[in-house]
Amino acid sequence: MEKKVKSGKEIVDHFFENISKLENVDSDIATMLTELYKADKLTDTNIKNELFKLRTKDVD
Repeated sequence: MEKKVKSGKEIVDHFFENISKLENVDSDIATMLTELYKADKLTDTNIKNELFKLRTKDVD
């Protein structure tokens, strides 16, 4: 029986598809990261900006 070896993209895709199911992961952060990944905008600057938005939303 042959095992198919997953590509790096397949592994990362699977991770982002299931990140919200991980224990102790904030659902808003998981959603934000998944959306940035799907939009091909997963950069440190975009993550920082989105985290800032989430923080200010929580304060209001």
